[in-house]
Amino acid sequence: MSLAPRAVIVHRRTEYEELLARHGTHGQAAFFLSSRGRSIDEVARRHHRTREALRDVAAAVPLTWRNSRVERADLDRFLFAPEDVVVVVGQDGLVANTAKYLTGQPVVGIDTDPGRNPGVLVRHRRTDAAALLRTATAAGGQAEELTMVEAVADDTQRLIALNEIYLGPPGHQTARYRLGDDGSAPGEAQASSGVLVGTGTGATGWLRSLWLERGSALPLPAPCDARLLWFVREAWPSPATGTSRVAGELGRGQGLRLTVESDRIVVFGDGMESDALELTWGQSVRLGIAERSLRLVI
Repeated sequence: MSLAPRAVIVHRRTEYEELLARHGTHGQAAFFLSSRGRSIDEVARRHHRTREALRDVAAAVPLTWRNSRVERADLDRFLFAPEDVVVVVGQDGLVANTAKYLTGQPVVGIDTDPGRNPGVLVRHRRTDAAALLRTATAAGGQAEELTMVEAVADDTQRLIALNEIYLGPPGHQTARYRLGDDGSAPGEAQASSGVLVGTGTGATGWLRSLWLERGSALPLPAPCDARLLWFVREAWPSPATGTSRVAGELGRGQGLRLTVESDRIVVFGDGMESDALELTWGQSVRLGIAERSLRLVI
């Protein structure tokens, strides 16, 4: 007998909850914000809208289903199952934070603050939750397969991201490495503030910023395109380091290889610095299109 679906509701602490955790009470948090020219009222209203959305989504889960709830900070310790339907309640970035821990489960994005969030990944309202849950489990239910990017180190460490993967120094130092095509010669020695490899979903964020800054002629990929763009940030020319390879694109089966030539380089995806790979002298990492994709219910 197959298990009934499980609805996993993903959320994160609101600004209001973070303020209470830091200051203890509503009054103290209000005083802290007022001393800096801000009011707690709007923060509290956004908090209440989020709580209402979480209640409505939980109420929309069919009675025959199982259900669970996980906070963003606990994602790396939560065990997702194949029969899960993942409901992300919050901002676009929370979908990206969740994607790296999934293996094909359908994802429903619920916007808690329409008009404030771009709604690129959280495309639906809380009142749509019941219908979306039915769509997620129905045969032929409509979903987009969003391309993801992966980094695989030579020691088998692996990192997957929906928007982008960044490789660079852990602080404000300079990263030193060699950059080349996968399977080719060692590559060009470079010194820079890091390398960014992004997807079509990431083309609405950090990747787009670099693309605009460079005035790049490379077309930005769409979220479902099997294509990545990569940029080297602030490459430094010197007698020992070059700048001839600072941008490019990768199709399916193609890879970009970075070999570390400094004490430490960190690799993290979608801003999740707490869940990063750490590489040191002589280690290499391959960047390319991930085999898995994010199944986003539309």
